[in-house]
Amino acid sequence: MPRKIESLFLAGPAGRLEALLEEPEEAAPKAVALVCHPHPQHGGTMHNKVVYRVARGLRRTGHVVLRFNYRGVNLSEGSYAQGEGELEDARVALDYLRGRYPELPYTLGGFSFGSRIALRLGCGEQSSAPPTRIIAVGFPSAYRDKANLEGCVIPRVFIHSTNDELGAVPDLEAIVDALPEPKRLILIDAKDHFFAGSLERLEDEVAQLTETRRQ
Repeated sequence: MPRKIESLFLAGPAGRLEALLEEPEEAAPKAVALVCHPHPQHGGTMHNKVVYRVARGLRRTGHVVLRFNYRGVNLSEGSYAQGEGELEDARVALDYLRGRYPELPYTLGGFSFGSRIALRLGCGEQSSAPPTRIIAVGFPSAYRDKANLEGCVIPRVFIHSTNDELGAVPDLEAIVDALPEPKRLILIDAKDHFFAGSLERLEDEVAQLTETRRQ
């Protein structure tokens, strides 16, 4: 059975948000996931190759995946809002996804700037139905803002390139070591921040993670 792909426009705080909803290739959905893209002022879009691989890994394990463009990116209206507006955009996208599949558990994921948005959204919300997990890929540890990580007890998984120029491995290890459980750090031998040469490994790690740790 071919997967369902649906192009959407969501009513965002600064205008419409361009989005893409994809259901699993086989069988009925078992969970849902929102995946956030990299920095909009540095070429980040929902079609980024790392975001695409994360989404495909999630779909392989039965997730419906929603990707979206922040305000001002491609067909999304508005303009860059210093991360605060982008967080609101992500909240709108998550509300839509959960409203469409209200009975299914959900995962939050993101790459680079998007990993910070996902962590802020997941760790900052006071919800009776928190996410099953937050997957932070390429977390830019060079930034001082730690994205609401302190005190967050939602399961967090950091997936990181061994040659990430925006976050040296020792710096990220120090951040993760200081966090409360549950947490996990997965290092992938890749050439750069964008997991060059190891995108397939990245996708497999995401698929294995959500398959073996589904709650």
